[in-house]
Amino acid sequence: MKYIKELTIIIFISFAGEIFNQLLPFPIPASIYGLFIMLLLLSSKILKVEQVRTVSGFLIEVMPIMFIPSVAGLINSWALISSIWLKLLVYTLVSTIAVMTVTGLTTDFVIGRGQEK
Repeated sequence: MKYIKELTIIIFISFAGEIFNQLLPFPIPASIYGLFIMLLLLSSKILKVEQVRTVSGFLIEVMPIMFIPSVAGLINSWALISSIWLKLLVYTLVSTIAVMTVTGLTTDFVIGRGQEK
């Protein structure tokens, strides 16, 4: 029963993200709205980490499986991609490094701020 409750909470928050995506005119994916809602709920202690820990851990563990359809789509589209693969590789590397850098700096800032308190 615990797993069903945790999954229901996560699905409800994801659904709320979908609603925000439909209501607000910003080009932000629904999943980002859902993550922001989850962050707000966890930060404000309305939702406790223990209330979603088990199922969220499982979802993180199976996340690589979710990329299989995307990779299969890329393989099927090789005829279109073959002429620009080098550009795509460079863009992917640059954006990955940028995301890792910003994430690391943000994490350092948040951890430093938490240690000050």
